[in-house]
Formats: sequence, C-alpha cells, structure tokens
Amino acid sequence: MLLAKPQPWHDPAWPGRVTSTVIFLLLLLPAGYITEFNPAVFFDATSLRASKQFLATFFPPAHSLEFLQLLVQSAWKTVAIATVGMVLALGMALPCSLVANRALSLSRLGRHRMGLLPAIVRAGIRWILSILRSIPELVWALLFVRAVGLGDTAGVMAIALTYGGMVGKVFLEIYEAQDTRAAEALLVNGAGRLQAFCYGTLPSCLPELLSYTVYRWECAIRSSVILGFVGAGGLGQQMELSMRMLNGGEVLSFLLVFILLVWIADRISKGLRTWID
Repeated sequence: MLLAKPQPWHDPAWPGRVTSTVIFLLLLLPAGYITEFNPAVFFDATSLRASKQFLATFFPPAHSLEFLQLLVQSAWKTVAIATVGMVLALGMALPCSLVANRALSLSRLGRHRMGLLPAIVRAGIRWILSILRSIPELVWALLFVRAVGLGDTAGVMAIALTYGGMVGKVFLEIYEAQDTRAAEALLVNGAGRLQAFCYGTLPSCLPELLSYTVYRWECAIRSSVILGFVGAGGLGQQMELSMRMLNGGEVLSFLLVFILLVWIADRISKGLRTWID
C-alpha cells in the first residue's frame, strides 16, 4: 500500500499578511521619526541617575494620620466627580438620543414627510453630540479651570460634556440596531414616539444601555484622576502637588489608592453588568 505523499504546507492568507505587515512598518517608521521617539534615552546615565534618586524617595509610602485623612477625602472626591459628571452626561445624552433617533420617525414609516425643521433639529443634535465627544475631557477641563477656577466643578463639567457626547452617540446606535417592528406597530396604531420607545424599543435594549452606562462610569473614575493634574480636583490634583514637591512617599500612597480605586470600580462594574445580563 502506497502512502500518500504529504502535501507542502501552504497558507493562502500569507501574501495578504506579509503585505499588511510591510505597509504597517512603512507607516510606523516615519511616525517614529517624526515623534523623535528614542528608547535609548531611558538608559542614559543621566536619566538613570535621576530616576534612581526620585524612586528612592518613594519608600516608605506616606502614612501619617493627617495625610491619610487627605487621601481618603481626595479619593471620595474623585468618585463623586465621576458619578456627578456621569449623571449630568446621562441627563444630556438621553433626551438628545431620543430626539435624534431615526428609528422612531413617522416619516420612516411613510405616514408623513419629514419637515425641514425636524430634519434640521435631528441633524443639529447629531452634530452637537459629535462635537462634544470630539473634544477630550482634558481639554474641557483646561477650559473650565480657566473659566471657573481650580476645583471639582471643572472636572464634573469636563466629564459631563465629553461623556454626554459619547453616551448619546452609543445610545443612538443601540436604539437603531434593535428590531424596530414592535415600535413601528405601536406608531402605526396611533402611539406617540415616547410611548413607542418605552414599550417597543426600551425593553429589548435596556440591558445593553445599563451595561454601557456602568462601563462609562468606570472610565469616568479613571478620567477624573487624570483631570486632577490640570487642577480639576480630586486625587490627581493632590498627586500633582506632591510630584511638584518631589515627595515620592506621598506619590506612592496616591498611586496605591488610585490602583485600589480602579480595582474596586472594576469589580463593581463587572458585578453590575453580570446582574444586568
């Protein structure tokens, strides 16, 4: 009995993968040159000496009673900034996403022709949401710090505006990705848009809306720490002050609390998403 000759291994996707890799490298190398990225600077004798001296101040971490009180207060402010900013973002995103929702348009059913004013309003809201999410929360924080001064208000408004645009955009996509037959049946039988949404669209997409909202709250906690570095309150602002004073022990304590805070937020977020699903 003759054994079949083994066929040589051949990957049909090999040419495409090689081409994609070459294109990626051709784009990456000029980008690295433009940014003047030089990993060797981290191993320079001067950089290593400065890093060693700074890291040596990290131990032991600051743990005085007065500092720990400040630490707890700053961590609580960070959570409060993220939560209040997220609530304001939802207050902006929910009505905007409902008004701009094409799936609940009567003109889509052919019952009415959309007027010029509703079309302008719907397009305008979509553009507003796009502009809000296009500007990073760090830029909003810088603007509000200049407008209202240092503090938590700037952080709250920065998160509210950027996340309002993000959440509104995603809510719109969730609405329009659902099966619209139930909502359309309600509209055809005389129900209003809000009734069609509450009874036809919301029940099927509510778990996804809640899951995304909880995820965004978790992201807002991380953002609120970063915003503190530009004076928008919370844990980041205190950490930035400690870094200016080259107090490594306080910086390490802030970093440990930040890691713990993100871990707790991640656990809460995961638990809530599991409960929702």
